[in-house]
Amino acid sequence: MSTPKIKYGLEIKFGSEYGAEEENAVLNVLRQGAPTSGAACIQFEKDYADFCGVKYARVVSNGTAALFLSMIGIGLKPGDHVLTTPLTWIATAAAPATLGAKVDFVDIDPITYNIDPNQLEDKLTPHTKAVIPVHLYGQICDMDAIMQLSQKHGFHVVEDACHAIGAEYKGRKAGSFGTTGCFSFHEQKNISTLGEGGMVVTDDAAVFERIALYRSHCTRVHGNSTKYCKLDEEKFPIGKKFWWQDFDDCGYNFRMTDIQAAVGIEQLKKVDSLNRRRIDHAAYLTEALKDVPGLTLPTVLPENKHVFHLYPVMIDADEFGMTKEDFIYDMLYKYGVKIGFHYIPLHWSTAFRKRGFKRGQFPNAEKTAEQLVTLPINPRQTQEALEYLVDSIKKVRK
Repeated sequence: MSTPKIKYGLEIKFGSEYGAEEENAVLNVLRQGAPTSGAACIQFEKDYADFCGVKYARVVSNGTAALFLSMIGIGLKPGDHVLTTPLTWIATAAAPATLGAKVDFVDIDPITYNIDPNQLEDKLTPHTKAVIPVHLYGQICDMDAIMQLSQKHGFHVVEDACHAIGAEYKGRKAGSFGTTGCFSFHEQKNISTLGEGGMVVTDDAAVFERIALYRSHCTRVHGNSTKYCKLDEEKFPIGKKFWWQDFDDCGYNFRMTDIQAAVGIEQLKKVDSLNRRRIDHAAYLTEALKDVPGLTLPTVLPENKHVFHLYPVMIDADEFGMTKEDFIYDMLYKYGVKIGFHYIPLHWSTAFRKRGFKRGQFPNAEKTAEQLVTLPINPRQTQEALEYLVDSIKKVRK
């Protein structure tokens, strides 16, 4: 059976929208020669730090790079212990794992799908270097509880806020609580920088310096210029003074281009209105689907501003009349609506089964994975699209 054309833009692929402002920004940077890590990147960093309410921000190539550099920034070493949620994209756990850390998981709160702080303390060890809470689907974790444990036990908190651009917890922005906050501007996220991009934010000057160094080959930077070291003329008697570029260590290239940053500047100006549309669309879906048997709709905690990167729904197959898998299939092939599934628990993956994990260890995450789907939600959806989505869900179960 061939896949029908997706109707009304009801797919998950593109999370944001671009307009004339982004188009003009791209052309302006092209006319400047399209540099990398230039004036537009610096401005985007300043704007983003102000947006989050933090001192420092550094643009990077993607959200995975933001997580990886955060691990570098906090001084993670092989053998250190890192805790995170099993219900996330693999990048969250891969960042510390690829640096030689021992990664373990903490089960989720079945109401918010975020890491459960009530189970966190029992998993801490004297070697726990960091905890990575993931603000899943756009709702911030219980940061008061997590930060209290951080202060008590002395571990770093690295926020995976890739789903939560503009989300708030008790009036504070995602990314502003931990040692660092990590963001993604992938094409599916709430704002995007031409398909890929990311940001690390922090209030810690020393952590920021390490992140900035390792992002760009450990070439030390002062202001907008590169540090050079004048060679000793006795050792290099060539008759002329010249300069050579120094590197503090072997680093990486996780830079962003100015074209991407210029787009990011314009996207950031729009993020509140884009998120407002997501919130309004989510409210419509919640009201329209509240009486459909077998569906558990998302819970928004009163202290949170949930920005709905995704709209998660749990399906009870007995009450709803079909399994999650049948629902995904029928919605696509009968109604042209692409339903998502986010995520398979990481301890089920080959990568972490090789590291000793097995099914049954994190029952809340497993039950959620077996029942949860994500409905398409984005700022481009029209009222007609939302009504069609709701109508299709009600029809498919008959």
